[in-house]
Amino acid sequence: MANVSPNHISNKTLMKLRFPKVLWSHRDLWWRLTERDVLGRYRGSLLGVAWSFLNPLAMLAVYTFVFSQIFKARWGNLDNEGPLGFAINLFAGLIVFNMIAECLTKAPGLIVANPNYVKKVIFPLEVLPCVAVSSALFHALTSLVVLTVFQLIARHGLPLSSLWLPFIWLPLILGCLAATWILASLGVFLRDIGQFIAVLTSIMMFMSPIFYPASALPLKLQPLIAISPITQVIEQTRKVLIIGEKPSFLYLTVGFALSALAAELGLRFFEKSKRAFADVI
Repeated sequence: MANVSPNHISNKTLMKLRFPKVLWSHRDLWWRLTERDVLGRYRGSLLGVAWSFLNPLAMLAVYTFVFSQIFKARWGNLDNEGPLGFAINLFAGLIVFNMIAECLTKAPGLIVANPNYVKKVIFPLEVLPCVAVSSALFHALTSLVVLTVFQLIARHGLPLSSLWLPFIWLPLILGCLAATWILASLGVFLRDIGQFIAVLTSIMMFMSPIFYPASALPLKLQPLIAISPITQVIEQTRKVLIIGEKPSFLYLTVGFALSALAAELGLRFFEKSKRAFADVI
């Protein structure tokens, strides 16, 4: 029997993944539709794309005032920096959560809102969830610029560990792709899924460590919330951006592997489901 190296097996497995090929083959269409989606959202407004910066800034100001001034909340690792330190930690969590929430709430209506793409033209429908994730990523990056400014004001610099952020967010992006492909498919057949997701995202906001560190929870609950992928992304984002530490190697490896597998399964589920889209819409 011929010897087969682990590297050969892993390379062969990667070659079988469909989602990288789909993303690459439709990259031009994906980019054009994302650009149209982002610009179309602000078309006709006086400030245009500047609203993508002003919206998170306004929400940050409100949340910071309520939690740090009214409820007197403080964040342990930046407690000496007062409300501004609380705002930085809060905003880092909000950026991650808002990206996830935008993908989840958009996904169920993606196919239903574009019946012409299903019935009248030959169109790669799997691109629509990619566009939704790219649009959410754009808004996350604009919020990240605001967070960077806050970091410079509060701490007069960024930690070198911030360079790890793209690797932290790669599982986040792949996970959002997986969820969007699946929910876009289910939204065609189960129209109530959109209402369910709206309620679920509201619950997730307060059940994720956005307004508080995970360490603030009772010890019995910490393992439970640590299971959540959202918790892991938020905590690792704060770790490299704010605390200035290297990310967890376990998160980088296992997180990427699981999110890549989820994206592959999500795409295959979408491709099988889309055969029946025309009969339902």
